[in-house]
Amino acid sequence: MAWSKARIALHKVTPMGGAPTVLNMIANSPPSDQRPLSDKVEIMTGGAPPPPQILYKMEELDFRVSHLYGLTETYGPGTHCSWKPEWDSLPPDERLKLKTRQGVHHLGLEEVDVRDSATMESVPTDGKTTGEVMFRGNTVMSGYYKDLKSTEEAFRDLWFRSGDLAVKHPDGYIESKGSLERRYNLWGENISTVEVETVVYSHPAVLEAATPCAFVKLKEGFNVDAEEIIKFCRDHLPHYMAPRTVIFDDLPRTSTGKVQKFILREKAEALGSLS
Repeated sequence: MAWSKARIALHKVTPMGGAPTVLNMIANSPPSDQRPLSDKVEIMTGGAPPPPQILYKMEELDFRVSHLYGLTETYGPGTHCSWKPEWDSLPPDERLKLKTRQGVHHLGLEEVDVRDSATMESVPTDGKTTGEVMFRGNTVMSGYYKDLKSTEEAFRDLWFRSGDLAVKHPDGYIESKGSLERRYNLWGENISTVEVETVVYSHPAVLEAATPCAFVKLKEGFNVDAEEIIKFCRDHLPHYMAPRTVIFDDLPRTSTGKVQKFILREKAEALGSLS
């Protein structure tokens, strides 16, 4: 396996970075690839919201995970889930839920905010109202190369519009709810892919998961059917959010490990599961 605790121990890695898919590979590597670490390894993750279950496994394996969020247009990470010492004493479920948040902006940015895309008003800090994540500051790009139209659209009202949806909590930390292009409408309700994927991931037999509908890769040695996955989701989600179709297959990924959602969307549309 390309990524494993054994390789990390062998090369005496201290800090490292990896997308959630890399963390998943480490956390689910076979016992033969597991080695004790001489000290906690600091690992930064981003590129997609990490499921709490993976963060929990990484903590058990002596990794200290820092969650970052950003885009190519913000020259990499624009926010980080700045950890507060008082959170260390919280129960694991609460602690890991906090760690999945995208957090606050770094010093190179003037401001990161969650705003209504139409009115440009900041959303309430209630952890419920959804808006678009917007950036401005020294690490935000000046524009798209030779593409004035796209640049003007991205910087309407003098903020860079990320296209990502989020809520803002009372402490100012933001939490992603997926991107505008990755939400889908079902029976008149807007579905957040992040929320659905988090629940699917929490099934003990699931190794990897993605939406729309439920694309699932099972852990080795497990054998469950679609009905069990759907029932599990209905037990942990509002029924309108639970997937109605489950496809067991490997997930298509880019060279950096991100799931190619456009391929999955095409498959789901071909099956009629998004109609």
